Amino acid sequence: QVQLVESGGGSVQPGGSLRLSCASSLSIFELPSMGWYRQAPGKQRESVAVITRSGSTTYENSVQGRFTISRDAAKSTVYLQMNSLQPEDTGVYYCTAAYRARQYWGQGTQVTVSS
Repeated sequence: QVQLVESGGGSVQPGGSLRLSCASSLSIFELPSMGWYRQAPGKQRESVAVITRSGSTTYENSVQGRFTISRDAAKSTVYLQMNSLQPEDTGVYYCTAAYRARQYWGQGTQVTVSS
């Protein structure tokens, strides 16, 4: 089983930045992949960014060039650096990890982008 604890959400004006953190109870090298999803009000949850055990990354088209997913193996933590935030980035952001044919989720952290 994997426990994921997110932090770093909050409110920011358009054009601002936030960094989300996700601490894993297992070494990130035990996890085939980790990533971030988000769910906007009234919308389905969508993948934002993924990082694999090998370090490969993929991004949803709308965040490409603005968001960066990274990791710190010593801290078993994955980050999502979000720059140039826009109102459409508003939502609950969830950390997720794949492990032994299951997908695990954190509790979610709210990100609000508003003027």
